[in-house]
Amino acid sequence: MTAAPPPAGATRRGVFDMDERRATEALRLAWGQAYDIGFADRAWRACRLDGPGTLLTGTTPDELNRAIRADWARRSAR
Repeated sequence: MTAAPPPAGATRRGVFDMDERRATEALRLAWGQAYDIGFADRAWRACRLDGPGTLLTGTTPDELNRAIRADWARRSAR
């Protein structure tokens, strides 16, 4: 079975390309009750909703997710 070619004028996404909207939705689904999560100017960011805290950033969704996990673990250990 072969895949159909993309429609004329359509570009194919590379294997390392990501859909920022879907990645943001996934992070919000996982962490949205505790963190304000967003993507702007090619940077991922999150900040806790329950008070002042450090702005967490990442160059990829995975990097931001790791930063959130570390922050969550550090604050939960208190």
